[in-house]
Amino acid sequence: MNIPNTLTTIRFLLIPLFVKTFYSSVQGNLIYSGLIFIAAGVTDFFDGYIARKFDMVTTWGKLMDPLADKLMLITALTCLTHRRALPSVMTITVIIKEILTISGALFLYKKEKIAMGSNWYSRCATFAFFVGVIMNLLNLSISIYILTAAVILAVISLIKYFIDYRNADKKKCNSPV
Repeated sequence: MNIPNTLTTIRFLLIPLFVKTFYSSVQGNLIYSGLIFIAAGVTDFFDGYIARKFDMVTTWGKLMDPLADKLMLITALTCLTHRRALPSVMTITVIIKEILTISGALFLYKKEKIAMGSNWYSRCATFAFFVGVIMNLLNLSISIYILTAAVILAVISLIKYFIDYRNADKKKCNSPV
């Protein structure tokens, strides 16, 4: 296993640790959970950077890296929702968006062997979620606005993915054989 894949594996292991520290923390004192979430973000940055820079990209990494990211985000949002620090509609929207995005990507890949990468809105949403979750864990009231913006960007990203999937499918269907 190479360094990027090891970092992705560490990110998977941080998920239950996040949950444990989140629920063992006193309300309003979620510093350790925040540090674990930051560690997950740092490992995400470095696994991608190292994989690309040193040509260590693997199929396992291409599949597991985004899965680790999505699971950590959904876990954090679910915990915050459970503590009533975040409206459930936000978490449900993100979960539905991720299910639809993954389903569409799998369908397109299986049908046409086309793999769609992340789009600009998705990257911005990921960054906004990262900042918003950290701010929420630090009990900063501005976090709700950042997380709202992140959800809006995630929905726009889903729409953009749908348009891209549809266009990729049309191009494939309309291309001469």
